[in-house]
Amino acid sequence: MTGTDTATALERATLDKAARENFPVAPFFLPRAWRTDLMAVYGFARLVDDIGDGDLAPGGADARVLGVPPERAGDRLAVLDAFEADLRRVFDGTPHHPLLRRLQPTVRRRGLTPEPFLGLIAANRQDQLVTRYETYDDLRAYCELSANPVGRLVLAVTGTATPERIRRSDAVCTGLQIVEHLQDVAEDLGRDRIYLPAQDMKRFHVQESDLAAPSAGASVRALVAFEARRARDLLNEGAPLVGSVHGRLKLLLAGFVAGGKAAVRAIAAADFDVLPGPPKPGKLQLLREAGTTLRGEG
Repeated sequence: MTGTDTATALERATLDKAARENFPVAPFFLPRAWRTDLMAVYGFARLVDDIGDGDLAPGGADARVLGVPPERAGDRLAVLDAFEADLRRVFDGTPHHPLLRRLQPTVRRRGLTPEPFLGLIAANRQDQLVTRYETYDDLRAYCELSANPVGRLVLAVTGTATPERIRRSDAVCTGLQIVEHLQDVAEDLGRDRIYLPAQDMKRFHVQESDLAAPSAGASVRALVAFEARRARDLLNEGAPLVGSVHGRLKLLLAGFVAGGKAAVRAIAAADFDVLPGPPKPGKLQLLREAGTTLRGEG
């Protein structure tokens, strides 16, 4: 396989995952320039998560492109360090990884800064070192790194960032992250990670072993319901962001909020039993939530 073929394969392996996300990444109704730049940002965010989760394509091609020695290709911290070094080349040189070369024109065109990208790398580095969160505030601090930078990048790409919009966006993104954690309790436990605050687990008399059961008992369901209300409240807090913008961007942001609210409803419809697998909303529910969000209703 040629170098060009390898680069194309690496890009496709990551970008093709956009269709499986809980939220619209770069829907068809957006201007082409926005779609191009949002997909470049998505490629970065998806790849850094795949590094942190150990979900890179087999064969170690990403590590090789980043200059990681073969004997360290399975060392996630080493690959994250190399990825951060390559990210910095986006701003002052020529990056090695094809997804970062794809990102470079977006960074220059939109005047993006390193901080949100570094936040996403820091979140994945933290995932290698921290697998439990004592308090809800600790979890929210993690979401500041793992989720909020994505919303800030969307606002930056579309040229609509203001302090108030950033505040609302942060609420939406943290809410979306908490919803995803609730959907993925069993999967995360398989990675030896728990994103349910330990204080809340104690309050609801939930042990870690309870999360490994085939289905949730009453205590786990009560805990999930409690965290789902928190996520819903954050989504409601951030929802006025949708009404603060116009045109096709309004549709995109409504899709983010609606996706989160529909996921919360799906969790409730499953009687808060998330252990057999992630409850997912249907397309009709998503459309209903999108309409409600666009009308500015609760």
